[in-house]
Amino acid sequence: MSKIAILLLAAGASARMQGRDKLMEEIEGTPLLSLLYHRALQTGLPCYVAVPSQAHPRVAATGRAHVIPVPKAAEGMAASIRTGIAALPDTTEAVMILPCDMPELQTQDLLQLAAHFQGPDGPVLRATSSDGTPGHPVLFPRRCFPALGQISGDQGARNVLRSQEVQLVALPGQHAVTDLDTPEAWAHWRAGR
Repeated sequence: MSKIAILLLAAGASARMQGRDKLMEEIEGTPLLSLLYHRALQTGLPCYVAVPSQAHPRVAATGRAHVIPVPKAAEGMAASIRTGIAALPDTTEAVMILPCDMPELQTQDLLQLAAHFQGPDGPVLRATSSDGTPGHPVLFPRRCFPALGQISGDQGARNVLRSQEVQLVALPGQHAVTDLDTPEAWAHWRAGR
């Protein structure tokens, strides 16, 4: 499992947050980005964090992560994925791509997804909610890296997913699908806790 890298996507602009940075929103006194990074780190897998620049305030929330600046971050999620894939060591056999606006994902969820990895010829693994709704993270074997390195726009890796065998892995509750992109979503989620 140590050949699986976790790539945390933290280079987005938080465009729908009305001037706030969703990844720096605090949960129990800790910025969301820091919380997710530490949960990823506790898996024991190598962690990489795509950020807008080396000087961005988010870098301080990433601890000992391998920080990957994304010069074309304004393009959208694809730029973060392309840049992140290019920065991974040659020994990486798979990458678990994890958007950083998902506060319910736990260390055990990431380990559960990683445990289903079946090697270079195995399927792409995609986390779902407990009722089967597809979400994140998604684990791609190395054979997908060239295609991931060619994606563009803000659609993430959807086209790559369409071209691969995908195995769904259910995580507890809504862990795989709770993402907080707006102040209203944050307020609703906090009210429900």
